[in-house]
Amino acid sequence: MTSTETLQQIDLAIQRLRAVGWRERDAVRDQLIAVARESTDLEPVRAHLASVRPKLPLELRWEIDEVLDAIAPPPEPEPEITEEEPADKPLSASDLNLVYDDPRGLMLHKSKVGDRWFATQRDPNTGQPQTFELQTHEVQQLKGQLKGSPYWLIGSGEAPGV
Repeated sequence: MTSTETLQQIDLAIQRLRAVGWRERDAVRDQLIAVARESTDLEPVRAHLASVRPKLPLELRWEIDEVLDAIAPPPEPEPEITEEEPADKPLSASDLNLVYDDPRGLMLHKSKVGDRWFATQRDPNTGQPQTFELQTHEVQQLKGQLKGSPYWLIGSGEAPGV
């Protein structure tokens, strides 16, 4: 059915909708939906119904709203959210495993995901702990220096030479 024929049939159905009582409106509305769905291009149909709607009494606008809802395009699927997080995102304490704990003030943490290492030391000026990320070569250097230290945590799997 061409767009012009469809719009003419829609106008006829709207006239019937105006003429019938509230009990017959459901049947006329269903016919209006069927006519609209027969159209090959629903965009002009939606535009025509939207332009006619403000001229109708409130109760008939509700019927047109139902027709517009019935012929609305399907919603676009929401994009999937991936669980991957950037490697340099800020980590919390729960994202880290303690692997070395020297009571003199050095703690080493390894991230639970990935291979990021962090050291925590007390600032000599303030006495407050400071945590900073270690580079790969720094991790290797520290492991070499701390080899055989009793402060590696058992079960961490990170103690070199133990």
